[in-house]
Amino acid sequence: MRKKRPALSKAETARRRYLWLLGSVFAAFWLALAIHPIDRSAWLLENALLVAGLGVLMVSYRAFPLSRVSYTTICIFLCLHTIGAHYTYSEVPWREWLAALTGGEASLEGRNHFDRVVHFSYGLLLAYPIREVFLRIANVRGFWGYFLPLDLTMSTSMLYELLEWAAASLFGGGLGTAFLAPQGDEWDAQKDMALAALGALLAMTTIALINARSKRDFAAEWADSLRVKQKKPLE
Repeated sequence: MRKKRPALSKAETARRRYLWLLGSVFAAFWLALAIHPIDRSAWLLENALLVAGLGVLMVSYRAFPLSRVSYTTICIFLCLHTIGAHYTYSEVPWREWLAALTGGEASLEGRNHFDRVVHFSYGLLLAYPIREVFLRIANVRGFWGYFLPLDLTMSTSMLYELLEWAAASLFGGGLGTAFLAPQGDEWDAQKDMALAALGALLAMTTIALINARSKRDFAAEWADSLRVKQKKPLE
């Protein structure tokens, strides 16, 4: 006879319903923007990592489900990326949207900074899920629970810039330019990485300040995390 699965708690049931709702909203949003993107080839290239990331989240869900906060911040970031993939990052009409909301006129001069916003959001929104992974798997505490998410965000941002460069070199032409989207800025990669680092730094600083006010053992945990645990050098 098949064993009956244990009944889910109210909290777990509520969490699963929330995740189904979050996933349904994102799926509808993604499907709507998958229709007639400005550049289908660039759209496919931009969505390759998105599909891979979603695959990792789905495969790991049973063994390692994240918190609702982490899934929410990931979803917001993926929505921003989906917008960039639909229009291509250098052509997102955010200035027209802003003008429509404020009743003003859209100035189309100057660089389109939507890609910079998304790079900043990468650090701001994904540092928290990365911190959750470090806390729950590596069991890091104190200083390392804030520094390592910042460090990993910065390093993965650098890896993404290398991936963009490799893809642009491989495909070349209009597709490579649309994917890389430097918009004539020779320091584009460095600025993108700096913004991702700034976003992660802001996220970790905010969380540290909240924990410093709410956790009585915050200072002791921080100090213990920096204490030498093994004085003998490794050979």
